[in-house]
Amino acid sequence: MTTQPKDTDTDMGTATDDSFHVFDTTLRDGAQREGINLTVADKLTIARHLDDFGVAFIEGGWPGANPRDTEFFSRAQREITFRNARLVAFGATRRAGGSAADDPQVQALLDSGAPVITLVAKAHDRHVELALRTTLEENLEMVRDTVSHLRSQGRRVFVDCEHFFDGYRANPEYAKSVVRAAADAGADVVVLCDTNGGMLPAQIQAVVATVLADTGARLGIHAQDDTGCAVANTLAAVDAGATHVQCTANGYGERVGNANLFPVVAALELKYDKRVLPPGALADMTRISHAIAEVVNLTPSTHQPYVGVSAFAHKAGLHASAIKVDPDLYQHIDPALVGNTMRMLVSDMAGRASVELKGRELGIELGGDRALVGRVVERVKERELKGYTYEAADASFELLLRAEAEGRARTYFRTESWRAIVEDRPDGTHANEATVKLWVKGERIVATAEGNGPVNALDRAMRVGLEQVYPPLAKLQLVDYKVRILEGRHGSDSTTRVLITTGDGTGEWSTVGVADNVIAASWQALEDAYTYGLLRAGVEPVE
Repeated sequence: MTTQPKDTDTDMGTATDDSFHVFDTTLRDGAQREGINLTVADKLTIARHLDDFGVAFIEGGWPGANPRDTEFFSRAQREITFRNARLVAFGATRRAGGSAADDPQVQALLDSGAPVITLVAKAHDRHVELALRTTLEENLEMVRDTVSHLRSQGRRVFVDCEHFFDGYRANPEYAKSVVRAAADAGADVVVLCDTNGGMLPAQIQAVVATVLADTGARLGIHAQDDTGCAVANTLAAVDAGATHVQCTANGYGERVGNANLFPVVAALELKYDKRVLPPGALADMTRISHAIAEVVNLTPSTHQPYVGVSAFAHKAGLHASAIKVDPDLYQHIDPALVGNTMRMLVSDMAGRASVELKGRELGIELGGDRALVGRVVERVKERELKGYTYEAADASFELLLRAEAEGRARTYFRTESWRAIVEDRPDGTHANEATVKLWVKGERIVATAEGNGPVNALDRAMRVGLEQVYPPLAKLQLVDYKVRILEGRHGSDSTTRVLITTGDGTGEWSTVGVADNVIAASWQALEDAYTYGLLRAGVEPVE
């Protein structure tokens, strides 16, 4: 028995009209990326994020092909009320020599309850003969029969022409005949797929324009990123007349990935002036990108266009001087349009303007004090020469800036000494123990703790010693720890830089330490991390 879709295409409201489609395939094509393994719960969470963002279609997977995708469609029908998107099931045309009405895979697509179905069809003659092992005419009949059957069951149908561009190069007339067969049978959109990802923008634009003129079908584009051109290829197809773009969140996908949803949508909205999202949704783009990255358990790309934390980060002093006059001089858009923010990076390249703008970003108004700004610039350059880096350690820079601006360092405790011991036991195990001696409010505190490694032991010992005086420190957690060995200065000697990221449940901050050995550098970064944590908590310095 055929399951009817919960919402038909006509009664399922969307925030944009149907003249241009943003089609997301993160849950199917994106999930093919190495290192991504989505549970059903993960897929439901991502689907909610994508619907909130306002894409028109969410391809959920291949029902019937595996139990996980079948369960996803069943649960999505019950658990998600889509406000903006239509749910799409993906599958193949019927088998050669059969009929769509009797094909179990086609029936599984109907049973999914999805109101829209995307069929993958062969458009490359060699793939038809070698992979499907059938004739070119039978392949066309497979397309016609499957599209017609699904349309007769009340489903909207898109057809993905797999390997279309390679097939077009080999046999353009046959590739176009697949497009005509799909469109004539009732497919709303025929998607031209650069499955191997080898095309370039000018090639895409020329082929799409020709196919559009020769077939009259409504065309879409699906671009893989093997040449690094997936976003450019997608926009080139739009320039040529495509009105349906298939993308994945953060460019996830097989091999090097797919066209990245976020740069494509931002370009359509901000550069092409196409309204493809609900009003105001674009400003949520950075949050959505990072939220999906968290679900798939991949670190968000810092240098991703529009949504990366470095997308609007400025380091060069020349840039900062111009931005101080007008931010638009070195930014192609206002970062707020995509939910991002401008950041000033302080490094040995920093000039006065960089420091002033960074101070303003941190809420410290330097008031045009040229002497103060000059001291900070020189201090930064001096310390970066020793190996410190402040562009990745905002908290350490803020402590440095406040110390110069206030005439004294923020001091909540004073270190008398510390030590860390690693014991190698006969059974092959290791024990790590640390002792710290601190002075707080005139009292000497000695604390000892064990940990998973010497740095963790030091962190725990410091916490044991300070929490009794400063209860807010109980919320602090070490989130990330990075070590880099810098260029040696004398023979085999080297300098070690440690970056520590700490969180308190409401935010995170990074601190830096530099010394001749990793433990000493780690202690410096820990001192800054705890000091900054107390500053964030509003605790007044005691010494």
